Amino acid sequence: MNNEKKCIGECLSEAAKGAQALIAGMVHIFKHLFIKMDTIQYPEERREMPPSTRGRHYLRRYDDGLERCVGCSLCAANCPVSCIHVEAGENNPESPVSRGERHAKEYRINILRCIYCGYCEEACPTGAIVLRDHTELASYKRDDYLYNKEMLLKYPKYQPERKNFWKRWLSV
Repeated sequence: MNNEKKCIGECLSEAAKGAQALIAGMVHIFKHLFIKMDTIQYPEERREMPPSTRGRHYLRRYDDGLERCVGCSLCAANCPVSCIHVEAGENNPESPVSRGERHAKEYRINILRCIYCGYCEEACPTGAIVLRDHTELASYKRDDYLYNKEMLLKYPKYQPERKNFWKRWLSV
């Protein structure tokens, strides 16, 4: 008889603990139920990114139009995931591409492998490669993530017009 009372007492104790946990969870839910949520309507409104945000890679030019990249490959050597490939070429004195003796004949970045650490930006002696605040990099094609030199030299324009985006994809 004593063992039965002990078993019933343990069961009631466990039930009380469960009810207490249930009530604590419900209090937490009701506490947050009436708090105003900070929702941003994304394509129309954009959240301001912190200044330390590292986004898409770009190759910069000097004010006179010459490329800053001299093909030294320090960015590729410093990259921990080896996503940068630089092939240097001799600079023609009659029509120079950059201010140095050499220039980047070929410059490629595989963005799918990049971890956005910023080591390439820190390693560049001329400040040619920078990671800017453009963070909207989504695409449906793998080839869109393989950037060549021409793509890296162009800074994309902001395109806010996306009102019928989902209608276009859902109608297919």
